[in-house]
Amino acid sequence: MTRPRGVRIARDWVSRRDGEPVRGEETPNPRPSRFRFWLPLVVIFVGVVFDTVTPTRFTASPFFAAAPMVAAPFFSLVGTAIIALVAIATEALLRIQDGTIGRVEAVGDLITVVTVSALALGINRIVRRSGERLASARIIAETAQRAVLPQPAERIGGLHIAARYEAAQEDAFIGGDLFAVQDTPHGVRLIVGDVRGKGMQAVGTVAVLIGAFREAAEQERTLEGVAHRLDRALTREGTRRSETDEGEAFTTAVLAEIPRGEGVVRLVNRGHPEPMLLAPAGLVTTLEPGQFALPLGMSELGAWPDRADTRPYPAGSTLLFYTDGLSEARDKDGVFYEPAKRLSGRIFPGPEELLDAVVGDVRVHTGGGSNDDMALLAVNRPGDRQPERRRIMHVVPPL
Repeated sequence: MTRPRGVRIARDWVSRRDGEPVRGEETPNPRPSRFRFWLPLVVIFVGVVFDTVTPTRFTASPFFAAAPMVAAPFFSLVGTAIIALVAIATEALLRIQDGTIGRVEAVGDLITVVTVSALALGINRIVRRSGERLASARIIAETAQRAVLPQPAERIGGLHIAARYEAAQEDAFIGGDLFAVQDTPHGVRLIVGDVRGKGMQAVGTVAVLIGAFREAAEQERTLEGVAHRLDRALTREGTRRSETDEGEAFTTAVLAEIPRGEGVVRLVNRGHPEPMLLAPAGLVTTLEPGQFALPLGMSELGAWPDRADTRPYPAGSTLLFYTDGLSEARDKDGVFYEPAKRLSGRIFPGPEELLDAVVGDVRVHTGGGSNDDMALLAVNRPGDRQPERRRIMHVVPPL
């Protein structure tokens, strides 16, 4: 995405700063914020003040022992060691100043600060190594996502494409939602789907479906034929997994075909949320199927021929495909997000800006994020009205 939206470059996640990605760093390098940087020094300063204003029988060693422990999770090894040395030196200098350096209590306090400082250095190493393992896990997870769910190119078959995968779980990269776009001899064909279930089994099903779609999209003459091939592939996958009930291994999906130069889109909907057509003037049309069909992988419960619906797809319009993570996102009162209503009257300069607005609006609606993974795919058909759209968008209030 530029940098792919929703699929972060692995190295962006290798190092984190204050809990956020730091770009351009190849190894974990903890760098505290200003507050965290000054906190250990403030603790030492408070210890000095406490030691100065209280009688000799009161000890400030707990403050000096606490300083390196505070630094350990946030500072580098060298930074933690410096804080530890400052704390030890301060404790020793104060004991020399008040003439108690030779007393048993003072020696015990100094040993305590030294011991806790050594523990802080050990904790720092453990935190660093854990961070390195987490970074490696993120790299592996993103590599797996890019292998299983590759990001579509920004232009395919003359169309402008934007895709986004928003995981409900923080730091999760892959799940059961899927999308794929392919230029074929029959036009641009695409799929957006949602596999039942979560975890690695769902990811495996995603890989099977995308692989089958890539092959079928090239070979099948009709979109109905592509749907039939995917249904068979998913049925075989359910049979292969002996631990999975075949009747439960299903995927809702919508397939689309955009022929070259015809100004139409053909759709086959297998139990998936209906895509929307956003006209250049802001009109939103929900593309409901002419007939409802069972999800992929449920052919044993009933079978009838798929029938593709042909709908107008004017120049300058944008198709928005999505999974139920969007339409079932709820606010604090349990009210569902209504994409057609929220997007009606809105004009966007391109598909990327459309997805930016949708993702941001969902976060506002839910107060932080959806409880389910959300896959979005926007496909814009360029036309003569594109410049006009760019002029109009500046006078339309944001979501």
